[in-house]
Amino acid sequence: MQLSRNVPRFLGSCAIAGVLVAGVVAPVAMGAGVLSNEVSDSVDGISASLATSQQPLVTTVTDRDGNPIATLYDQYRLPVTYDRIAQTMTAAIVSVEDRRFWSEGGVDPKGMVRAALHDSSGSGGTQGGSTITQQYVKNYLINVVDRGNKAAQYADRADSIARKLREAKIAVQLGQTESKQDILSGYLNVVEFSGNIYGIGAAAHAYFGTTPDKLNVQQAALLAGMVNNPNLYNPYTHPQQALERRNTVIDDMVSNRVLAAKDAEIAKASPLGVVDNGPDIPSSTCMGAPADAGFFCAYAESYLQQAGFTADQLETGGYTIKTTMDPVVSQTVKDAVDANVPTTQNGVANTFAVVRPGQQTHEVLAMVANRNYGTDPAKGETSTNIVANASNVFGSGSSFKIFTSAAAMAAGVAGLDTPLPNASGQCFTQPGANQYTAQYCVQNDGNYPDPISLRDGLATSPNVAFVGLEQKVGMPAVLDMARKLGLRNSLNTNVAGATPDPSSKDTRYSEPQTQYFQDKLSFTLGNSPVSPLEMSNVSATLMSGGVWCPPNPILSVTDRNGQPVPVKQQGCEQVVPVGLANTLEAGLSQDTISGTSAAAARAANWNHPDIGKTGTTQFSESVAFVGGVDDYAVASMVFADGSHPQEICPGNPVHLGNCGHGAFGGTVAAPPYFHAFNQLLAGKPDIPIPAADPQYLR
Repeated sequence: MQLSRNVPRFLGSCAIAGVLVAGVVAPVAMGAGVLSNEVSDSVDGISASLATSQQPLVTTVTDRDGNPIATLYDQYRLPVTYDRIAQTMTAAIVSVEDRRFWSEGGVDPKGMVRAALHDSSGSGGTQGGSTITQQYVKNYLINVVDRGNKAAQYADRADSIARKLREAKIAVQLGQTESKQDILSGYLNVVEFSGNIYGIGAAAHAYFGTTPDKLNVQQAALLAGMVNNPNLYNPYTHPQQALERRNTVIDDMVSNRVLAAKDAEIAKASPLGVVDNGPDIPSSTCMGAPADAGFFCAYAESYLQQAGFTADQLETGGYTIKTTMDPVVSQTVKDAVDANVPTTQNGVANTFAVVRPGQQTHEVLAMVANRNYGTDPAKGETSTNIVANASNVFGSGSSFKIFTSAAAMAAGVAGLDTPLPNASGQCFTQPGANQYTAQYCVQNDGNYPDPISLRDGLATSPNVAFVGLEQKVGMPAVLDMARKLGLRNSLNTNVAGATPDPSSKDTRYSEPQTQYFQDKLSFTLGNSPVSPLEMSNVSATLMSGGVWCPPNPILSVTDRNGQPVPVKQQGCEQVVPVGLANTLEAGLSQDTISGTSAAAARAANWNHPDIGKTGTTQFSESVAFVGGVDDYAVASMVFADGSHPQEICPGNPVHLGNCGHGAFGGTVAAPPYFHAFNQLLAGKPDIPIPAADPQYLR
């Protein structure tokens, strides 16, 4: 039996490198025709280009000023060039893994002969004989090329001649094209140390809180010793084995004449010296972000995935994602909601979103809550993005009257000064009703004039006037206006705040809100799930002269080489005329002056021109303030988020209970807004509210 043409070609390459093992390997390969074919296929299918593909790197997420807020990764790796690795480290790894590294040609003749003789002797087991270059290839195949393929990784580790021939062929080619320094740094950048720690840069940080160029003898020896068996020589789980292995490496450095014996004794007498409670590695998800940045980071990640980035790309691409998050705005608003509702307050969430209006983009500046983004409910954490999602299942109350007002203006049904019938206790016929359909009866909460102008109605929020106006305009127009102004995702959920399930026979679960509310006048009273972020973007649309843009969390994305990466963006739309938007702003400008949040505004010494609309659901399980000031569009929502929702009660702190007369948007949701923006606007000139367009007054 003869070897196929490819095996002699490989052996010829080995001969060029000084590896005269044909007489040893040939009998092994000739022992089985299947193995001969396996070797040929394996060698033919591999190219040295595999060892030059891109390694998985850490993606860094930053705020708009470039301050890191989170890292995303599959493998924690901080690559470094050869000149940034201490000589102690290169000396340690060469001494313990491959003493002839600097002189050999990619494979080690003596090692291969020794391994082949042992493996062909029938004594059981296999021996390595692998050079650092071969180990580089093996680790690259396992940790990079085949990292998502368990079967391929198993083959990469198999103790077989076929696998070793494949590695050796690539190693020879690599030795002919790459410098020794690049091969050694490449190996040290790709090898696993333990857990999710890959490469010398990450290992130096994780175990010693330092960088590779500063590693001393004992540190370098510990890390060099770990690569042989990262789990067994883990200094935290097996400290004694790690110490013994470290000292063995130090002895090898002495015998390899790269370390003096007296220095070795000093190094061996030192403790392991690893960081306490380590290894010190950052979180690999947005849950590791600061308290004011977790929800923002999670939204930025999902936004990029919707723009075409895969989760794997984000976790391995080594991108720098600069977000639009304003660290000052974010922290100020976070402090305000925490002061209003403590993080661990049972059953009460306070979300707050801030968007910057604009004609070309709506940049998200802050997404915070009293809750933090995480997995420990006892610490007030939640793994649901309660700021971005339609997580407020109780709704934002009368702030939805914005949509009815805008639809009425657009249809010419009412203007800002139009008198609206407002007799309390009216009953209305639902859209599409028949003789068996019960009427929808509505009461006003308090005493109001009858009729009342739309302008005064926006400030004081009577229910009857707006349900009557909604009936007159028609549900299709009101729902379409809600979508146009900003509720693009919220209205696609069902009234449980989830993705509609068409298989359900219950329309509450099978239909999206756009369909479910076609025959329900309760929509204008805001009793449906809504995204706090989208409600802040509704204000941004009005403040942008009627231009809707998607709430954008991304300033830029650059790749591992610092080159810009385009992000697919949804275009902005002029959804209502400028005059309508300005007129509605003028109508909303009285809430903090004479309307439902005026008392809280006075208590906070608030004196900035702004827009606002409060909301309170029927049983005070949710309250809201939606508005804006200067170039900030906001939504503050306080709602029950526990498994046993109750009435929300005002107080210090806000809490659940049976308080007789529960919280209102003006008393509980608006105060964090006043608290935060009194600080943010201090010393800045006010921006006036646009004047109403006469076309939309009557």
